[in-house]
Amino acid sequence: MPAPTPHIPSTVNGGQVSYAIFQLARAHRGYAAAMLRDMDLHPGQELLLMQLLDRDGQTQSELLESVGLDHSTVSKSLRRMQEAGLLTRQPAEHDRRVMVVHLTDKGRAMREPIAAMWKTLEEASVRDLSEEQAESFVRDAYTIANAISTRESAGRETP
Repeated sequence: MPAPTPHIPSTVNGGQVSYAIFQLARAHRGYAAAMLRDMDLHPGQELLLMQLLDRDGQTQSELLESVGLDHSTVSKSLRRMQEAGLLTRQPAEHDRRVMVVHLTDKGRAMREPIAAMWKTLEEASVRDLSEEQAESFVRDAYTIANAISTRESAGRETP
């Protein structure tokens, strides 16, 4: 049985895909945020931890680029995570102005809880989809993301 379609405001006229993406992102982010709260993390911090779990000892600039968040958000998140004992930040040997981020044992211990959170989120997300539908969704989502990114990088954000 297909899921009911929510009321779509009349001002969406011609923007049904974009409105559906907004609704999906909101639902997904809300569910993820609830699971992150249970791990004493704020949304976005798991992305930073995942990057560091794959390659510890990155600079703040490298982390900023890899997660696609703005500088102030990353700085604030790293500060909170340092205060929570998940990581340390130290000046780089080659340039004392550059901060290098390292996980602590507590930060490294987040690998399994974060992996479990993503697995739970994935299972909930694809619960009512066939394997083919899930694969098609992933392809379509990346196609849309690429189309938007290409438009933004070309400097044509507005029509």
